[in-house]
Amino acid sequence: MIAHDERRVIETPFHSRVQAACALNEWEEWKGYTTVTAFTDVALEYFAIRNSCGIFDLTPMIKYRITGPDAGAYLSRLVTRNISKQSSGQVMYCCWCNDAGQVLDDGTLFKFDDNTYRICSQERHMDWFGASAMGFNVQIEDETDQVAALAFQGPTSCAVLKQMGFQDIENLKPYRFTSFPFDGQELMISRTGFTGDLGYELWCDPEQAETLWDALMEAGRNYGIRPFGAAALGMARIEAGFIQAGVDFMPALDVVRSERCRSPYEIGLGWLVHLKKPNFNGRKALIAEKEKGSRYRFVKLIVEGNKPAEHAFVYNRRNQAIGTVTTAGWSPTTKSNLAFASLEMPWGLEDDELFVEIYYIRELKWTRVMERCHVVKDAFFDPERRHATPAWDF
Repeated sequence: MIAHDERRVIETPFHSRVQAACALNEWEEWKGYTTVTAFTDVALEYFAIRNSCGIFDLTPMIKYRITGPDAGAYLSRLVTRNISKQSSGQVMYCCWCNDAGQVLDDGTLFKFDDNTYRICSQERHMDWFGASAMGFNVQIEDETDQVAALAFQGPTSCAVLKQMGFQDIENLKPYRFTSFPFDGQELMISRTGFTGDLGYELWCDPEQAETLWDALMEAGRNYGIRPFGAAALGMARIEAGFIQAGVDFMPALDVVRSERCRSPYEIGLGWLVHLKKPNFNGRKALIAEKEKGSRYRFVKLIVEGNKPAEHAFVYNRRNQAIGTVTTAGWSPTTKSNLAFASLEMPWGLEDDELFVEIYYIRELKWTRVMERCHVVKDAFFDPERRHATPAWDF
């Protein structure tokens, strides 16, 4: 067993298939694993997500198994959301904070039964989870290496799973999961994902990984299936309005300066804070913030022009810098220049007149432009097929 905090760069169980498909040989490190930035062409991989279907190696996502008679009570104390009504087979999106009400991370919480859960996150939290378990009869296991996972996303994803013989998969509701016999074992399928589209995540034993990849590619041959990398996934998650730890906010345990972290209210996750439930980590601080007001507002922006506003300053009409763009990119589906930004309060209302300062280089020449931008309340892209049950056939 590899220690949860050991520095490593290892291959996922899908590596043989991923490596064979990675024509560009573009790789990056994700929590100690080698993962693909792009396989062949980022645009084609992105359009597979939006127009057909694509598979993404999700194995490096951190996975903790929480078991024991106090598992539910422990998790209720850990996360800000009220999970008391979570049913077996349901997935909930949650975040968790330190005692100062600052976000440590966000992630998905899977409930298998009253005594068994899985929590998936961007960052590693074994030390924090262990310290938070004091007084609870629970066991916490880092099972990242023990569970291989694929994100299977796009309009034709359900049709492919039906082609593979997973009966009634079209009736699986969003944020629910179920299991099917596969390759002599069990394959867990959840209707979850990071693309904002119709899609699923598939969870299996590492020994099944190559068989699962091959089966998906064969069943999806006539449905436009294509592996996609982190670059295409990044484009899709911006359109969906999904934030990312380490990019749109800094996990509270990672910052050097405490004022650089954010509360749930300051990153658009206030809807995950349920102050009426019993005590949870950060509750007292979040109640105080609710009364006093937050320091920042997280906003989604449509930026005029076509130059991505990466790491740009945001200005008000008096030319005062009031915030910073955290994520930016061009959206092929909405044909818009999109951005997320963290703004100082009280800025960021829908009728505020805002501008971003963009620098870009072409043929060794730097150019500076000031582009007007507009605050958008909802996700940039939220198709009906993402929510429809039964899932649509394409």
